[in-house]
Amino acid sequence: MRVDHARANALALNGIYEASKILSSSLNLESTLRDVLNLLSSYMLMRRGMVALVDKDAGAQPVVIAAAGMTPQALERGEARLPKAVVDAIMTANIPHVVADMAGDPMFAGFFGGAKSRPDQPVAFIGVPIKAADKPIGVLTIERDWDDEGDVHFEFDVRFLAMIANLIGQTARLRQNIATDRERLLIEQSRLQKALDHRRHETRDEQGGCLAGSIVGQSRVMQEVLSQVRQVAQTRSTVLIRGESGTGKELIARAIHQASQRAKAAFVEVNCAALPENLLESELFGHEKGAFTGASHERKGRFELADGGTLFLDEIGEISPAFQAKLLRVLQEGEFERVGGNKTIKVDVRLISATNKNLEEAVANGTFRADLYYRISVVPVLVPPLRDRPEDISKLAGCFLTRFNKENKRDLRLSDEALAVLQHCYFPGNVRELENCVSRVATMAKAEVIRASDMACQRGQCLSSALWKHRPADARPVGGLGPAPAFGEALASCPLPSAPPMAREPDRAALSPRDRLIQAMETAGWVQAKAARMLGLTPRQIGYALKKYGVEVKQL
Repeated sequence: MRVDHARANALALNGIYEASKILSSSLNLESTLRDVLNLLSSYMLMRRGMVALVDKDAGAQPVVIAAAGMTPQALERGEARLPKAVVDAIMTANIPHVVADMAGDPMFAGFFGGAKSRPDQPVAFIGVPIKAADKPIGVLTIERDWDDEGDVHFEFDVRFLAMIANLIGQTARLRQNIATDRERLLIEQSRLQKALDHRRHETRDEQGGCLAGSIVGQSRVMQEVLSQVRQVAQTRSTVLIRGESGTGKELIARAIHQASQRAKAAFVEVNCAALPENLLESELFGHEKGAFTGASHERKGRFELADGGTLFLDEIGEISPAFQAKLLRVLQEGEFERVGGNKTIKVDVRLISATNKNLEEAVANGTFRADLYYRISVVPVLVPPLRDRPEDISKLAGCFLTRFNKENKRDLRLSDEALAVLQHCYFPGNVRELENCVSRVATMAKAEVIRASDMACQRGQCLSSALWKHRPADARPVGGLGPAPAFGEALASCPLPSAPPMAREPDRAALSPRDRLIQAMETAGWVQAKAARMLGLTPRQIGYALKKYGVEVKQL
C-alpha cells in the first residue's frame, strides 16, 4: 500500500506536539504517561500500550508504570507485564524491536497479547527503547492490529514511537533530577538542623565563656525574664515581647520556641515594619497564581510555613488598622484565605509578637485595635534596657569580642579599664549598640589589649552623643531607642580615665552633674575642647553646660 507521507508526517508532528504538552503538564509521571498512551491509541490502531522504566530500588529490570487498553480487572490481575526476553532484547541492543505477528514468535509464547479482532488477523508488536543521555532507561511498547488492507507501516510507526520515547526519556530524567535534588536538599536541611541543634546545646564557648547561641544575662532582672520565658514556653499562650530597640526581643522569642513543645517545628519570623500592607498580606497569608501582577505561581504564606510551629511578628505595632482586622480573624479562628483565593486554610500556629511602641497609647488614640491588643498580649514579657542591667555588660562585651576575634582571626582582649568605661555607658541603643561599639573599637585597635583610651567615647567619637546632641526638650525615645539621657547622665555615660593610684576618685553616683562637669574640666586642665572629647560632647555643648551650671572657667 502506498503511504501518504505528507499526511503521515503532519499527523506525527501533531502527535508529538500533543504528547509534549501532556508530559509538561504535571509532575505526576504515571498519570502523564497514561495520558500519552491514550493519545497514541488515537493515532495508531493500538490495542494495548505500556511504558516500563528502570526502578533503581527494584534492580536493573524495567517495571511497568503505565498501561493503556486494559480493563481495571486485568490491571489488578497483574496482566500489565512484558516478556523478559523482549525487554532484554530492546534494552541490550538499545534499538527498536518489531514482531509482525506475536502469535508466531517464540518470545511471546504463553504471553497474553490481547484478543484479536478476527481469529485470522495478526497482532503486531513494536517496542522502542526509552533513553536518557543516550542510555536505555526503559521501553515503550504497543500491540496493534494490521489495517483493513492487511498492512502495517512499521517504518513510520517505529520512527513516530522513537520520537515519543525520546520525549518520555527527557521527562523521566527531569523528574529524576528533581527528585534527586529534593532528596539532597532534605539531607542537607537535616544536616544543618542537626548542626544548629548541636550548636544551641553546646555548654560554653571556650574563648568567650558565654552560652553559644543563647541569651547572656546574669543580672537579676534578666534571670527573672529567663524564668518567665521557661514558664511561658510550656503553654500555648500568645506572647507579646516588649522592650526598646536592640534589647534582644527576637532572641527571647527564639528562646520561647526552643523551650516549647514546638521546638522541632518551624520558627518563622516577619518584620511587619519592613513591608507595605499589600505585600505584608501576601507574605503572611500567601497568594494564588494570578492573584495580582507578578503572581506567576502559587505561594504559601508565613502562617502556612509556621503550621505546627511558631510565628514571630516583629514590630507588630507598625501594622495598619485595616490589616489589624485581618490578623485578628486569623488569631481568633485559626483560618484564612490566600490572596486571590477562596479556599479556607486552617493552621495551628503559636504567635509571638514584639514591639517597642507604647501600644496602650496607640489604643487610646485609635491607631491600634483594642481587641487585637488583648489578643496578642495574653502574656507580656518585658525585656529590660541595658542600662538597667549593667552587670551583664562585661559578659556581653566578652562574647562580642570573641566573635570578632573568630571572624577576623585576631586575639584581642578588653582591659579592666576599658570594661569600666563600657559599664558606665548609657547605651540608648542597648545590646545592639554595645555590639557595634565593641566591633568598632576592635576594628581600630592597634594593640592586642584594648585600653580605655581606645574607646570611641574617650576620643569624642561616641555615636550616642552625636545622636542625642540635637535631642528635643522632652527627650522622648526615637525609633524604638531608649530615651535621651539627661545632661548629667550623658556625663556619666562617658567616664573619665582612671585616676592616678594615689588619688582616689570620688563616687560617681554621689556626684551632681555640675560636679562631674567641674571634674572633667579639672582633668582636662580647663581646656574645653579636651574636656568635650573626654565626655563625648562637642565644645559648644560644654560651653552651654558651663553657663547653665554657673561654672567659672579657670585660666591656668
